[in-house]
Amino acid sequence: MTEARLTSQHPAFIAYPSQAAFGRALPKNKVYEHSGANTRLKDLFVKQVEQIVWAFKLAPETLRLPARPGVPEIQVFSLQLKTPELHHDVLRCIDGVIPFPILFELTFEGRTQVIAAYKRPNESDASRWVLSDYFASDWQPVECQRTVMPVALHMGGLYEQLLHRLIPLPVRPEESLVDLVARVEQAQAKQRELDKTTARLAREKQFNRKVEINAQLRRLKAELERLSC
Repeated sequence: MTEARLTSQHPAFIAYPSQAAFGRALPKNKVYEHSGANTRLKDLFVKQVEQIVWAFKLAPETLRLPARPGVPEIQVFSLQLKTPELHHDVLRCIDGVIPFPILFELTFEGRTQVIAAYKRPNESDASRWVLSDYFASDWQPVECQRTVMPVALHMGGLYEQLLHRLIPLPVRPEESLVDLVARVEQAQAKQRELDKTTARLAREKQFNRKVEINAQLRRLKAELERLSC
């Protein structure tokens, strides 16, 4: 599925508790200098990002939830944008500098979006992090109604629930977050294949080739349906 067709089924905009407020501006140059960013990435920060604020620190001391391996804390970053589009390399750069899972709230001209990747420690090197693709909510008015933070027993459970609100497919019984993310990525790849095949069908002139491509489309649609539920 393309990102446009992958829409979250749960409210992603959370009313974070006041005791977790952090509210510190993070200089853009400190971020990309610390990451060793190249000129292209620095230009993206300059052209696309107005301001970065470390908005909330969701941590054992602010939420009274125990930490879990891989999720000692969760950070919420607010990015005021200069443009309606933000290249994901900017988010990857920030994720690479901050050694905690992050939820980003993007704001542009009175509208806001929540976006995050599933971030976990590398199994072979706990000092490094593995990032999935980014999952995003729809854009909403900045003053949209926010939902209360989900109830959780520990930081790991909270992180999973926050990500589930962004991930576009329903979780299956007993399905881990790792497996759910992998299934979403498989579904997105299958959707891209389906789109390419549909475009091929539109261009094809020979009847027998159209029959073959239609058969491929039916197979791809069935595979996508299996991945999507």
